[in-house]
Amino acid sequence: MGTIKQKGMRRTGLGVYLRKNYYYYILLLLPIVYFAVFRYGPIIGNVLAFRRYVPGGSIYGEKWVGLKYFKLFLHDPNFWTAFKNTWLLSFYHLLITVPVAILFALLVNEIKSAKLRNAVQTISYFPNFISIVVVIGMMKELLSPTYGLVNKALGMIGIHSIFFMNEPGWFRTLYISSEVWQYTGWNSIIFFAAITAIDPQLYEAAEMDGAGRLKQIIHITIPQMMPTISIVYILSLGQLMNVAFEKVLLMYTPSNSQVSDVVETFVYRMGLESSNYSFATAVGLFSGILGLAIVVMANYLSKKVTRHSLY
Repeated sequence: MGTIKQKGMRRTGLGVYLRKNYYYYILLLLPIVYFAVFRYGPIIGNVLAFRRYVPGGSIYGEKWVGLKYFKLFLHDPNFWTAFKNTWLLSFYHLLITVPVAILFALLVNEIKSAKLRNAVQTISYFPNFISIVVVIGMMKELLSPTYGLVNKALGMIGIHSIFFMNEPGWFRTLYISSEVWQYTGWNSIIFFAAITAIDPQLYEAAEMDGAGRLKQIIHITIPQMMPTISIVYILSLGQLMNVAFEKVLLMYTPSNSQVSDVVETFVYRMGLESSNYSFATAVGLFSGILGLAIVVMANYLSKKVTRHSLY
């Protein structure tokens, strides 16, 4: 009897709670629908990687072909060129952009004036809200071999004009530098939050022991930021196969294709331009599984080495 009463009370309590907070669940409904339709729904389409798609036929393919498309792209030299370019761009991104964001957060944190610090932070966020199309347009204008400011400056010191956007040797430098300019301020937000959460008493104790600002940063700030840094790197490793597709596509030219063609542009060409949807789906599925494996491995290693992990 007591058990029945307890269950009844729980149901009544749940009903009261839902009636009082129903508007929160209504607000939550739209994100749930978004993820269901645009994130989890398309997962079903991965079946095309194992089925032959015929234009005009079923959207899930006509017949099973097993691992045929996986074997095709694994023996395609163009895929491995795109794979190498993807990994190199992602590696440089992790090697440069994340440390620059950490360094920027540390430097801005050292500004004594709160108004100046807030102004610098706010200004650094602006590039993040500029469209990638606009950013590439600005780069093309500044680096133009005929009227660009950069080449005009080079001409003043006796250096011939360089077609930066067309030169394979400049592609990765331009890509990474534009990423640093556009996203350093925005990426540093999470590191600012980590610095703000550090106990001020640690700095006071270090100062009493005679530690200067540099030693405090090395022995207090950075170690206290390590959990956040570890998580950022783990999440970033999951995106190794997903570079900024729009930016790469806009910077892509036939002359720099050997270094600018990445897995996502390869999928774009195979799927949308060549209408080989099953082949493109197989490449995309392979990239997703590889990204998941990298995250799991990175999380395991981080847990073993730094004792910080996602789960």
